[in-house]
Amino acid sequence: MAVTDDLIPYLKKLRLSGVLQTLDLRTREAVDDNLSHGEFLLRLCSDEIERRESKQLSMRLRKANFDGAKSLEEFEWSFNPTVPKAKIVDLATCSFIDRKENALLLGPTGVGKSHIAQAIGERACRAGYSTCYTSAHAMLSQLRGARADDSLEKRMLRFTSPDLLIIDDLGLRPLERDEPIDLYEIIRARYERGAMIVTSNRALEEWYPMFLDELMASAAMDRLLHHAHVIEMTGGSFRNPKAHGAPAAALT
Repeated sequence: MAVTDDLIPYLKKLRLSGVLQTLDLRTREAVDDNLSHGEFLLRLCSDEIERRESKQLSMRLRKANFDGAKSLEEFEWSFNPTVPKAKIVDLATCSFIDRKENALLLGPTGVGKSHIAQAIGERACRAGYSTCYTSAHAMLSQLRGARADDSLEKRMLRFTSPDLLIIDDLGLRPLERDEPIDLYEIIRARYERGAMIVTSNRALEEWYPMFLDELMASAAMDRLLHHAHVIEMTGGSFRNPKAHGAPAAALT
């Protein structure tokens, strides 16, 4: 029986089966390059760490549920030169997540708010932060359904537990029934406990009436704005580049 065959049950017991993927390669390297036992073991361990980190990143990206692959590298900054690049790049360092702050991206439809929000979310996943992306409509619809089957508390955890919650297109439609309460509860639960990115094509003063109650609006907005980076994005729509006099760009 080969040594590798003897190793398999031990590696499985130690949950190190992934080592087998590069064991033959590293063994040949050890012979060809006359590696020490320590160097050989170091390379095997490095391979295993890389595999695990890659697997964990894939899992974080999958759980984030982004609406397609977005990155800052592919953002067309020159299309709307007034977009505050320095502020967005600073957010992309993800330090605001450590500080449990919020970022509010405001501006008309098509200027790239969703793209930037998800691109920052992608950076957060790569930095090791748990992330959840959702449209405001989808989030509130899920919570409304959870009320119906008595699973609201469990569903709330989907939006309150990640390190970073991204709510896209808040205010695109009026809130109704229990939606203002659900939105308030998410803001309250995440206050100084987790970071948020919220995008909206409405000005901040238009957010207050969405809660349909003056006291609840004041409490929600006070928490939301306390540790907030408010970034206003202006310019033409990427979806209608001809009106802007610029070439098309595949951004949302």
